[in-house]
Amino acid sequence: MERMGLWITIIIVVFVLGSIFGLRVSPREKALGLMREKARKIGLHPRLVVAPDWTKIPKATENRASMVAYYSVLIPDARLPLMRALIQNEQLQVVQGDEKFNEILIALQGIYAIDMQANCVGIYWDESCDLRATQLDAMKAFLISLAEH
Repeated sequence: MERMGLWITIIIVVFVLGSIFGLRVSPREKALGLMREKARKIGLHPRLVVAPDWTKIPKATENRASMVAYYSVLIPDARLPLMRALIQNEQLQVVQGDEKFNEILIALQGIYAIDMQANCVGIYWDESCDLRATQLDAMKAFLISLAEH
């Protein structure tokens, strides 16, 4: 009977420890959370959205679209034209909108596409390319300069 009580105690301890370790946040998720918080503090608006078809981001499955990070800047007084552009060879390639944005160089890593509309300019990008948030300030500066272009 003593042995049975010992095994039950061991199973309970293993179950409790497993639950505690299962609740730990992964380092990647923690880094993403910190990066998104830093983005909010500097005036970027991060969110996850369904990847639009025009971005040509591969689907997660045949029937389900991928989720992609979209970081945007709101410019309250702006009246920006609609523009959608893909990034190819570190240059903007306009899909829809004013051709003056074609071939603007972009030095940011992990960018899929950029869109501009009304009073918002945003970037669709792969957050895992910059988990240390080293390019957030450059991203915001680029988006504002693009809006002023």
